[in-house]
Amino acid sequence: MATLQALLRVSSNQFEIKLIDSPKNISECSQYSFERLHLDGSLKGAFPADSLGRMVNLRGLRLSSNGLTGPIPESLGRLRLLEELDLSHNQLTGPIPTFIGGLTQLDLSYNLLNGSIPESFGSLTALTYLDLSYNQLTGHVPTSLGRLVSLQLFRVRSNSLNGTVPVSIGQLTKLKYLDISENSLEGVITEVHLAKLSMLKYLYASSNSKLTFNVSHEWKPPFQLMYADLSSSKIINGFPEWLRTQKKLRSLRLSNASITGPLPTWLRKMPLVSFLDLSHNKLSGPLTNLPNEGSVDVSGSYSKALFLQDNLFNESIPISLCRRIDLEYLNLARNRLSGKLPNCLGNMRNLYTMQFSSNQLSGVVPSSILPQSSTLRWLNLNDNHFTGELPQELGNLRELQILDLGDNGFSGNLPEWIGENLTNLIVFRLHKNNFTGSISRSLCNNSFLQILDVAHNNLMGPIPHCLGKLDAMINVSNSSFSSYTSSEESLNQVMKGVSLEYTKTIQYVINMDLSSNKLVGEIPVKLMSLSALVGLNLSNNHLNGGIPDSIGKLKALTSLDFSGNQLTGPIPSSIGALNFLSHLNLSHNNLSGQIPTGSQLQTLCGAPLPKNCSNNEDQTTMHKNSKAANHKSNKIWFYMDIMCGFAAGFWGVIGVLLFKKHWRHKLFMFAEETVDKIYVAVVLRFDKMKRGRESA
Repeated sequence: MATLQALLRVSSNQFEIKLIDSPKNISECSQYSFERLHLDGSLKGAFPADSLGRMVNLRGLRLSSNGLTGPIPESLGRLRLLEELDLSHNQLTGPIPTFIGGLTQLDLSYNLLNGSIPESFGSLTALTYLDLSYNQLTGHVPTSLGRLVSLQLFRVRSNSLNGTVPVSIGQLTKLKYLDISENSLEGVITEVHLAKLSMLKYLYASSNSKLTFNVSHEWKPPFQLMYADLSSSKIINGFPEWLRTQKKLRSLRLSNASITGPLPTWLRKMPLVSFLDLSHNKLSGPLTNLPNEGSVDVSGSYSKALFLQDNLFNESIPISLCRRIDLEYLNLARNRLSGKLPNCLGNMRNLYTMQFSSNQLSGVVPSSILPQSSTLRWLNLNDNHFTGELPQELGNLRELQILDLGDNGFSGNLPEWIGENLTNLIVFRLHKNNFTGSISRSLCNNSFLQILDVAHNNLMGPIPHCLGKLDAMINVSNSSFSSYTSSEESLNQVMKGVSLEYTKTIQYVINMDLSSNKLVGEIPVKLMSLSALVGLNLSNNHLNGGIPDSIGKLKALTSLDFSGNQLTGPIPSSIGALNFLSHLNLSHNNLSGQIPTGSQLQTLCGAPLPKNCSNNEDQTTMHKNSKAANHKSNKIWFYMDIMCGFAAGFWGVIGVLLFKKHWRHKLFMFAEETVDKIYVAVVLRFDKMKRGRESA
């Protein structure tokens, strides 16, 4: 029996019953006359229909975050006094029942419910809260929802709803929260849909690719939004003019919304928007018109971000951007920005990510742009025109996890402080620069390092043996990517002979690329301890000696490239044990002896591999013979198809007529009538021609 505790609330003159020991079976509770029953996280299995059906005095029932399965039972319809029902975060299936009435709050989110939203919901005139999000609902949004005059929250996010958004939504004058995101809704939303929503604070309609927003430039909405997300829908008529009236916006997301043209000048006079995402559009012109009025709000638990990547913005980064000292995420990647980095960027002391990749920025990187704190986790300056040496102050960013400076013109020696201070580095990419000197042994201190890419530089000297002790390249379970590195930013890596772009799967890439340098000496045997490596590229250096016999220990390897060196001796037989290897390049060396066989190597062919692609036949002859055989085979199948088609057609018609007397009679009548019509037409035509000759 569950232990009960009665608490007296003098202010409301009510008793509230709380269960101290959660019951194993809800039937233990059915003997009590509860008005409100909250059991979160203690129930499993089928929905306790019978027990709940006997609690006729229930006004509030919350069974969220349990493991309940099966459909919502009909017996809940007997709870005539029920006002609040929360069955969220379970595994309930089947359709939404139509019997639920008298409710003021209904939460069925995070289940497996299917079917459509019942039209009968329009009769729940007292309903203030309706959350059906994260289910498998289909069909349309019912027009009858426009009759829910008390509704304040409506969420159907992440379902499979289709059709148009009913205009009746615009009648919900008390609606504060509207979320129709992540569905397959289509059609056009105009000002009529939003005309009477004077209380609206939250508007979410993202990820409906066939949904179009088309409101006039003159329209002035009756609401003041705090949060708006129209991403991955289609916005026409340029940047939304109606936003100029919204003075309380904290978050605005308009990414991937087909917006073109420059930022409007009125946007500059808008109050600062804490979270602004305009990425993945075709916005152009300078960044000087970003919202810039009012004071910066550094308080609040919500994220502060500016995402402008993947647009056509040009000119230089404006100094006015430095006012955003509240920013935690700054992404200007993949635009056409030019000029130097403003020194004042260092004022952004709360940044977790700073991403300027794939622009036309130039000059040296001044130490003043680096935040004067240790919050920065991700710094991307790759694919620009930066020159000069790395600022020593970079070593103060002790929490840095991603450092990508590739595809620039940086020069100088690799500084020792990279490994001494930046001990949390997971990705260190200097690909295609002008760095000289040797590979710093201090890099061996980076036990979290998963990607080491210093390819295409002028590095000299031997490969440090201690790189074989990089723990994250040995134990794949030691991935240390934090939540701060889960943004949209991509990372390029050469794998399997081509440059590949990684986004969401960066954390699974474990790669060492030291190619195209001037490295000398032998391949360190200790590198063969990096059993979690997926890619290893030492090509185009001056390495000598043999391939280590223990290379078979690199069990996870899919791409291996030692080409363009001076390696000698045989190819170790253990290389045949690399079961995941799909790219192997050992060309342009001085290797000798037989090529080993293995499960992966057996699939390769062609000289000097042991498997001959021609199978002791001339390739041209084989191709001709194969072509002739295919032609002969195709000819046989052609005639077989004709025969099968004739048989099917003949017996499909004749066979039916043999057994269907009624059909046979109809067919003969139709044939007889057709012949008569043809006969009459021919006779009339012949008679007309005869009269024509006689009259002539």
